Amino acid sequence: MQHLACPEGRWEVATALPHARLRPGVQRYRGYRLNLDLPRQRLEVPDGAVTLLFSFDHEVRVTEALTPSAPGNAHRSMLVGLRTSAGLGRHSGRLYGLEVILSPWKAYSLFGIPMHELADTITDPIDLLGPRCRDLADALACAPGWAQRFDLLDTVFLHWSEDALPVSNRVRYAWRELARTSGALPIGELVAATGWGWRQLENRFRAEIGLTPKGAARVMRLRKVLRLMAADLPVAGIAAECGFSDQAHLNREFKAMIGRTPRQFRHARGLDFAGPPTVDRVDGQVTSIILT
Repeated sequence: MQHLACPEGRWEVATALPHARLRPGVQRYRGYRLNLDLPRQRLEVPDGAVTLLFSFDHEVRVTEALTPSAPGNAHRSMLVGLRTSAGLGRHSGRLYGLEVILSPWKAYSLFGIPMHELADTITDPIDLLGPRCRDLADALACAPGWAQRFDLLDTVFLHWSEDALPVSNRVRYAWRELARTSGALPIGELVAATGWGWRQLENRFRAEIGLTPKGAARVMRLRKVLRLMAADLPVAGIAAECGFSDQAHLNREFKAMIGRTPRQFRHARGLDFAGPPTVDRVDGQVTSIILT
């Protein structure tokens, strides 16, 4: 487990890898406590992961980044499926909770829910998963520290794994190939490689991943764009590297998915706000920016 904390007590973050038998599907545990002076506004990009989040005290109000003036909905706990557009979260500056980052196929297997029901939406996990999730949320809130909470997650998820749904090897292969190629693999080649027809692959992929293969490819390509932007490469070169027809094409797709231009996003990434030194929720990916 890794633990970082502000000496003045304004924030702390704890992270841990799940039990080896849960990986690679369950990717990461992350606990956090914020005690900031000002409200916070945070943008979360489509990152190709499912998030299970439990808040132990305050609410987060979430809206679409494409419609930032909308009032949004307040949540304490959330189950967030794959997204094709960014979300905008607002809170008072005080927040205390824990999140689990999962690959979508693992969320399908562990939770027993068709992933297309979670795509581009936020659900209360207790409403969806029932008493077992309520019991987990209560136990996490009562645990004395982060290490005990992470151990509890391991124990509970290993128990749930005993009754987990099987995941198609062909769906996992298709997901891995889209990730490996950053969405550049032609879908026709993916269909041929799985041995299924177009409709069968799309239906199984939506059930176990949440998006269509084409939708997932968009997210994977965006992940590569963000990674190259973080390396300070010029946007025109990124457009060519990622298969866009030109920089204007990249700008349109970027704004359609994130609600900002690459220039605006890059500027926001460079701003300095109070809080943990690392804003991203997934190792090796650009997932977030702090706006206020």
